[in-house]
Amino acid sequence: MSELILKTQHIIIHHSLVGKLLMGETHVLLKYDPKEKILLLAPASNSEFKIIHKTAQYMLKEKNLQGDKSISIHEILIDQELDESDRELSFSEAEGIIKINL
Repeated sequence: MSELILKTQHIIIHHSLVGKLLMGETHVLLKYDPKEKILLLAPASNSEFKIIHKTAQYMLKEKNLQGDKSISIHEILIDQELDESDRELSFSEAEGIIKINL
């Protein structure tokens, strides 16, 4: 399994990535950049990211017993008229922030 996939309008985060960046988190911060067509994701505990990017907070849900997590992004996909098809998502990570190509 890829570390990030889009499935039924949810981002599924593989447990290996959860362990590196989101351990112990119950919420995440998201900010979509329409010019770059990227979704920025950071732990909700990152207060600096929240202030700089004027983010929205989303629930980080348990997906399975392996520790995978999911985030519903239905609202973002609809509002931004983005491709909703199930697929692997490319991303980069720096300083605890994940940049997801949508």
